Amino acid sequence: MIPAAFEYVRAGSAEEAISLIGEHGDEAKFLAGGHSLIPLMKLRLAQPTVLVDIGRVNDLSYIRDGGDHVAIGALTRHMDVENSDLVRSEVPLLAHAASHVGDPQVRHRGTLGGTIAHADPASDLPATTLALGATYVAQGPNGTREIAASEFYQGFLESALAPDEMLTEIRVPKMQGAGWSFQKFNRRAQDWAIVGVAAWRRNGDSGVALVNMGSVPILASSVSSALSSGASIDDAAEQAAAEAEPQADLNASVEYRTHLAKVLVKRALNEATG
Repeated sequence: MIPAAFEYVRAGSAEEAISLIGEHGDEAKFLAGGHSLIPLMKLRLAQPTVLVDIGRVNDLSYIRDGGDHVAIGALTRHMDVENSDLVRSEVPLLAHAASHVGDPQVRHRGTLGGTIAHADPASDLPATTLALGATYVAQGPNGTREIAASEFYQGFLESALAPDEMLTEIRVPKMQGAGWSFQKFNRRAQDWAIVGVAAWRRNGDSGVALVNMGSVPILASSVSSALSSGASIDDAAEQAAAEAEPQADLNASVEYRTHLAKVLVKRALNEATG
């Protein structure tokens, strides 16, 4: 398929990108790695009139120690998250999940901020950062604001970002030695997950989030509540789909996805506990 006609402009800084988006209005879109937006454009499911290329805004590609968190620039590539010594040490769940995104070509071009801003519930990293309690930093014409991951995803491919805002940083709390697990069930190694689970446990605390179990990434808070109340892993895993809204498609029925979520949450919790 061939995309509809569009205008192309390249931004040299975050401020210039935000200015260009404001100038061109709601029909303009940011272009980073392009692995989410370009396929939609080819199918004409997205038809922006202007693409603002932010791929060379180098000051948004970094991984830094923020004290109690790891700060990651929105244009940091998946492969940099995967291979970062800091992320591997302080947030190993995120580094491991990044290694499961697509194939090497995708991981060398796709960006962490791009996949989060796209807000696809079938993507691995939105759910992983949700489980970890991340905070996203957005910049707009009136300055910056912080958005909790739990408040960011508002509908299918919809987020709390305003039309004239740009995601600039992801702040992920350090795991402080927590056990963790990332489970992904798919037909082929490079496919989207039929169901995925990101989970961590530390003392009485935990976080569990689900991939492709609803119109948004799902925080399985009922699982964490059950664990904190003293439930066994088996019993807690039975609550896996309590907040979910699984949809049927060519790969799985609602019942199958619900069953998979319980099985994978149980596996994840056992691995995180071990």
